[in-house]
Amino acid sequence: MKFSPDLISLARYLAGEFDNSTQAMADPAWYVQLRLWHRPVPITLFPEPSIALFAEQANILKLDQPYRPRVMQLRQLSNSPTSLQIQYYLPKNVPSILGAGRNPDILKQLKPSQLEFLPSCTLEVINHNHGQNNEYFQAILAPGKVCGFTYQNQYYQVELGFEVNAQEFLSYDRGIDPQTGKGTWGALMGPYKFMKCRSFSSELIL
Repeated sequence: MKFSPDLISLARYLAGEFDNSTQAMADPAWYVQLRLWHRPVPITLFPEPSIALFAEQANILKLDQPYRPRVMQLRQLSNSPTSLQIQYYLPKNVPSILGAGRNPDILKQLKPSQLEFLPSCTLEVINHNHGQNNEYFQAILAPGKVCGFTYQNQYYQVELGFEVNAQEFLSYDRGIDPQTGKGTWGALMGPYKFMKCRSFSSELIL
């Protein structure tokens, strides 16, 4: 199956290393300075045609202590090449994969059986194309949906969402307290604004 131009553009925009230093220095009370990686997985993980990216992030002062590892499956619906989705997976053995953002060799050993499918963590992707050099993608949970999963016997909820273009990645991710429904971490005062400082698009399997 040939990937659609929309899916290829989305993958190329996402694949890279990002930094929100400008935002963090302007508003340090609300935004921690982070480094974010979206690293292409160098092997085929899923039976259906799709593109896989490994994502994790770290505090700029603790780059050797990354957290929030996940795998993003970028896929197009077979009945509509312009209908895109992102499906999230959780590594079953988190310590074994931490650091793969900076060391992609770790991903060469990744197997589908090492990932937990998160059925409620699926984003619908909208391509906002307003002409040459003015295109961005918006990824959102379906209305009324909550991304929830259990890790180490504890239940977590995350409100997922992002916007991305060729230079910038806006993360709307925030943790939700399942008891109160209130945000506990992440984009509590608006999105984290990451600028791409390094592209990994040459590592994509297209």
